[in-house]
Amino acid sequence: MDRLEVDLEHCYGIKALKTSFDFEKSKAYAIYAPNGAMKTSFAKTFQDVAKGLASGDRIFPARIGKRTILDETGAALDAENVLVVQPYDEVFGHTEKTSTLLVNSDLRLEYERLHVETEDAKEVLLKALKKQSGSKRDLENEISRAFTASDNQFFKALLRVESEILEQKDMPFADLKYDILFDEKAVEFLSTPDVRSVIKEYIEKYNELIAASVYFKKGVFNYYNAGAIAKSLADNGFFKAKHSLRLHSDAPKDISTREELEELIAKEKEAISEDAELRKKFAEIENLLQKNAGMRTFDAYLSEHEDILPFLENMASFREEVWKSYLKTHQDKYADLIGKYRAAQKRRGEIEVEAAKERTQWEEVIDIFNDRFFVPFKLVAKNRVEVILGQQPMLSLGFTFEDGEESASVDRLALMAALSTGEKKALYVLNIIFEIQARQKAGTKTLVVVDDIADSFDYKNKYAIIQYLKDVSEGDNFRQIILTHNFDFFRTVKGRFVGYANCLMVSKSAAGITLNKAAGIDNVFIKDWKQNFFTDNKKRIASIPFMRNLLEFTKGEAHPEYVRLTSLLHWKADSPIITQNDLCSVYDGLFGTTTSPANGTAFVVDMIFQVAEDCLVAGAGANFENKIALSIAIRLKAEQYMVDKIADQAFVNGITSTQTPRLLERFKNDYPGSAAGPILDRVMLMTPENIHLNAFMYEPIIDMSDEHLRKLYVDVKALA
Repeated sequence: MDRLEVDLEHCYGIKALKTSFDFEKSKAYAIYAPNGAMKTSFAKTFQDVAKGLASGDRIFPARIGKRTILDETGAALDAENVLVVQPYDEVFGHTEKTSTLLVNSDLRLEYERLHVETEDAKEVLLKALKKQSGSKRDLENEISRAFTASDNQFFKALLRVESEILEQKDMPFADLKYDILFDEKAVEFLSTPDVRSVIKEYIEKYNELIAASVYFKKGVFNYYNAGAIAKSLADNGFFKAKHSLRLHSDAPKDISTREELEELIAKEKEAISEDAELRKKFAEIENLLQKNAGMRTFDAYLSEHEDILPFLENMASFREEVWKSYLKTHQDKYADLIGKYRAAQKRRGEIEVEAAKERTQWEEVIDIFNDRFFVPFKLVAKNRVEVILGQQPMLSLGFTFEDGEESASVDRLALMAALSTGEKKALYVLNIIFEIQARQKAGTKTLVVVDDIADSFDYKNKYAIIQYLKDVSEGDNFRQIILTHNFDFFRTVKGRFVGYANCLMVSKSAAGITLNKAAGIDNVFIKDWKQNFFTDNKKRIASIPFMRNLLEFTKGEAHPEYVRLTSLLHWKADSPIITQNDLCSVYDGLFGTTTSPANGTAFVVDMIFQVAEDCLVAGAGANFENKIALSIAIRLKAEQYMVDKIADQAFVNGITSTQTPRLLERFKNDYPGSAAGPILDRVMLMTPENIHLNAFMYEPIIDMSDEHLRKLYVDVKALA
């Protein structure tokens, strides 16, 4: 982005603008644009580029707009390469992009990698558990609720039962279907008093039969234990290896095959399950189940798994046991997840300690703001570690409001309510700094279009902004076009880092906008008008107030040359007869020159009025000399009109100071209600500051448009 070619037509009031910006020698341009000339329209056009929108004319939408902005390669300027800094945008804030200023990429990558490894192991376990249980539910929360009675405590739940699963020898409930057993309606049904009462009676009879069993023992060796052992021994080749086992009872029995063991278990179970009283209790349970049409699936499942009935008295405990059976089945995956989780937690803690010690670019932004800007608050980072590690996407600012020795933490809304407009704008600048620093970190080549960012700031903060713009100009990734209607800001930017060659002034005409090399930025009288005094009539007229000031400072108001120049700023008896030779002799006396003008005998007043006519058709721009020449011509015309109307030369000759207001007061007394009165009031209002000036106090004049002066001159001229 070393060069930009800009060609605009009908873009928000810019009728036409064709220009180029060469950034090879300097990375920044400053453009002085009086209000209404092109500044906001230019910024708005580039904002459209940044947003990917078309540009056009809001007032005359039928006009066909044109916007061509190309770099040195002929490529169109891309949206992501444009940042427009508006004068103030309260909504503009930091984004996830600016939050990257908090990121230590190595720490975040390691932190995220720990998370990914744990998540992968968790996914493996959950997939296995889903297949094992046949459940379609959210297993994370099911496990969490089973072991902690709350949601979102998955790892806490797994850790709670770690030792139990490690010590558990078998998986008695591994083949049960979770969603059927723990259906919400089934759980609710089993908790009703009638059902609980019947189940309790069933369990009592069941336990009585178990106690009388030859081989089964309550809580030690039951149906599930026996079946699991038979299967495990067979699967592991116990019987094929010609081993046998002995069941102890009053009549010990040796078992040498799986079939023998399963037959014995079956007979033992049958003796219990076929007990007449136990059958009666189970029938009562079935009858209760049949009353609920929605319980048929559970009823059918229970009929096939009658042996789980003793566990249904305490569903919460049973749920835990079922999950422990599932987890025990996949103990390798469970142990892998727990191991990775513990290691990740340990390293996360270490990384968080490291992150807390990190100094990031975010702190650098805070330092820039706190050190350079004068506001009644300080910034603090509230969630820096969380953002560094990716736990939260957006940084959160904290504000400490300071008043003398007292301070208080406030939120953004309370802070905004307490700040002045200038202080709010300073906070807005903070967000701009964030945005620029984020682009710098990302290496994004960016054209920054700055639209009067320092307007309405006090001098301390204005210079802070200028210093930051200077810092930006030193970065390889940035090019700047700084727009302003504040001449003092324009002049300061030139002096600090832009340079004269890249300072432009706007000139507006019927054909469109042109950008011309700036002139008279530092001391317009010494560096421009004085050098062109004899060749440029406008600058000669505009120099009169400065020369008169110099005479006032060096020789006093009674000096003949001071009086002579006063007659060119107020209508006196000798005003019409002062010649160019007279004016140039004053110049020669001040500066030790001997120059004879070509039109030495011509009258200065005639030239003043001619110059005023030329100003009426000049293009819109800074036009400093135009404003002073028009102001002089306006006041001379107005006073000439009043003197002629008053027709009392003795009165006029007696005025020794504040001539214009004295004449206006007399005119209003002599001509009350005259239509000329309002026009003459405007003369009093608009012209004095433009005429009584010096080299140090002319910024307000140049910042003012000369459009009103042109109209006023036409109105005053029409009075004659």
